[in-house]
Amino acid sequence: MPAHDEVDDIIAQWVRVRPDADVAPFAVLSRLTRLARRLQRVRAAAFADAGLEAWEWDVLAALRRADGALTPKELIAQTMVTSGTMTNRIDGLAARGLVERMAHDSDRRSTRVRLTDDGLDRVDSALDALLDAEHRLLAGMGDDDRRRLARLLRALGEGLDD
Repeated sequence: MPAHDEVDDIIAQWVRVRPDADVAPFAVLSRLTRLARRLQRVRAAAFADAGLEAWEWDVLAALRRADGALTPKELIAQTMVTSGTMTNRIDGLAARGLVERMAHDSDRRSTRVRLTDDGLDRVDSALDALLDAEHRLLAGMGDDDRRRLARLLRALGEGLDD
């Protein structure tokens, strides 16, 4: 592990100019912020290889995990966007031929959204590229460290849900 990084420098600078401020959270949260930015770039590259934007991946991946079709309301719950945003996303994906709307089996007022063959191919391609990239990112960590980090991040996430 590196003995020193840019966050250590930032913390030292804050301590120098504001010795009264407890900047201890920066040791964790500034590193998470910086890692998130880097991970976003890695993920964007993996999605771009499949011809997708990150938002398109979100919708297509939700449909792929459902192994069938979802209602727009179910997609909203899984992707955490507004109803209007989801309508625009479905419209855009349908225009690109990646999803299609179909009548709901039991509720004629509702529709379901499902992947087209092209949408299925793209989401699977993006998944493969993403997994390759993320495995490379974690290659320097052992399985025990990965599991421990996952538990710690889960605990941190629970604190943010309040």
